[in-house]
Amino acid sequence: MISIELDMIQTAGIGALALLVGMVLTRRVGFLQRFCVPSPVSGGIIFSLITLLLYCCFDVEVTFDETLENVFMLAFFTSVGFQSDLKVLKQGGRLLVIMLSLLVVMIVLQNLVPMGITRLMGVDPLIGMASGSISMTGGHGTAGGFANVLECMGLHGAGTIGMAAATFGLIAGSMVGGPLANRIVRKKLTDEQMQQQNEDIDPAMAGIESDEASPTGRTKRVSTNELEFQQYAKASYFIILVMGGGTLLSWLLAKTGITFPTYFGALILAAIVRNTIGLISYKEDGKWEKAEKLLDMERIISVGNICLSLFLGMAMISLKLWELQSLALPLIIILVCQVLLMILFAYFVAFPILGHDYDAAVLCAGMCGFGLGATPNAMANMSAVCYKYRYTVKPFLIVPIIGAMFADLINTGIITLFLNIL
Repeated sequence: MISIELDMIQTAGIGALALLVGMVLTRRVGFLQRFCVPSPVSGGIIFSLITLLLYCCFDVEVTFDETLENVFMLAFFTSVGFQSDLKVLKQGGRLLVIMLSLLVVMIVLQNLVPMGITRLMGVDPLIGMASGSISMTGGHGTAGGFANVLECMGLHGAGTIGMAAATFGLIAGSMVGGPLANRIVRKKLTDEQMQQQNEDIDPAMAGIESDEASPTGRTKRVSTNELEFQQYAKASYFIILVMGGGTLLSWLLAKTGITFPTYFGALILAAIVRNTIGLISYKEDGKWEKAEKLLDMERIISVGNICLSLFLGMAMISLKLWELQSLALPLIIILVCQVLLMILFAYFVAFPILGHDYDAAVLCAGMCGFGLGATPNAMANMSAVCYKYRYTVKPFLIVPIIGAMFADLINTGIITLFLNIL
């Protein structure tokens, strides 16, 4: 066996190349656009297949340095923490609270079902955790974030298992969401329910749409290039500062004897900083201003997304696909059961609880998207349903809030609980 070891700079360079390849593929291949497959995933799989070919045909194993990969991962989850604004939960209304409650139940089931399957099949329960909510609701980012934790607990090839499961979930989430909502509309909704217009929009939700739901909805800024640079620089400094403090918090959490992912301290500290700053006001030019305006969330999200792309690119190229050979049957069974679980949960549980109306049907399509894949999948699913029938506002306000602000935070807490029970 010939071993080729790449250092952290070389690994980052190949990861960036995988991103560029993925961007070209995503623009040119309709399949990738239709299923909202991220560029790091499509490009990274190409490189992981190359390393698989080298391993199987030429007896060459390529290993990558994880140093910068871990830095980018930490930066991304720090930006996620900054997006966790508790004021939004108060504004969101009853439907948002119901969706969050359903999310908690769904995440618990996504971990219980695969652990039950692994027990029946007599395989390592950590395989069930790697293919549970870590890779389903969590997606590639959380799968990569928990890879080292699962490796330390004894699961060899945890990163490869998690990434493979997350890729499967990404495609499955896009495939089942639209057809499920279409069946709900055709089988469970009356013509009167379909014709009812969405006129009872909560004013608070309208505020969320303009201020929180998406960066493009925030106040437009006209700035010079220098000011733009300063804004991105400030966002980067905030992220790095909280990353540093987060490592200390993670060190303190480790002293409790409870297993936490390496990014958990930075995630929690960023959420604390965001919500603490939101309570502070200062006087400027004789007027009281909210201190939270100092946090340029649009730039923080942008920097976080750049770091996520680099992290995923480096994680995908380092997949050791040959490690999946012995786990093929258990993993396939678990993933098929995860898709069936999502379909049954959305159809028989979520739809009635969410109100048994058209909004509920569209939300179920979104739930399949972010419950198996990611928020972009959810938005694509809901857009497809609305394109066929009619547009409705509430789902497009609620799903981005849950995906951006709460899903990772809730998922990380529940995963941590399950891992410590194991």
